[in-house]
Amino acid sequence: DLGAQSGRWAAFQERHRLSCEEAARLLLDAYEYRGLVKHTGGCHCGAVRFEVWASADLHVFNCNCSICTKKQNRHFIVPASRFKLLKGADNLTTYTFNTHRAQHTFCKTCGVQSFYTPRSNPDGYGIAPHCLDDGTVQTIITEDINGKEWEKAVREHKTIRDMSKP
Repeated sequence: DLGAQSGRWAAFQERHRLSCEEAARLLLDAYEYRGLVKHTGGCHCGAVRFEVWASADLHVFNCNCSICTKKQNRHFIVPASRFKLLKGADNLTTYTFNTHRAQHTFCKTCGVQSFYTPRSNPDGYGIAPHCLDDGTVQTIITEDINGKEWEKAVREHKTIRDMSKP
């Protein structure tokens, strides 16, 4: 029972044309993801679409490992709980190599990797900022990471492992 709040709740739903469930989800997201922005994005052809809650100011890694260099893979890391695949699960394929911990997912149609599961953070996602829709990113700070010496770089990095923690 919402008591005195029931009128405000009904007006909120009507004003935004939301069902009760949609309104509750919106308010819970606003509470749970305080200070974060809902970014949307996807691959080039649009077959794969996702949303991700992250800061408007992105901390992006520029890795020089063999695959990141070949793909020009720059990414920021988020916890899995802040990522939602909206469409295209059936249009994704995965490439792995070496330890097979990193899951390099990409669209079967256009070949774009808009996100992947990084070896450094298998409990999260690496999101390609250039695959986000316009309008939600304020700044991008890029940090070079020496993926050619991956074990040493990750061991010495102060925060990378924590970036996939909620």
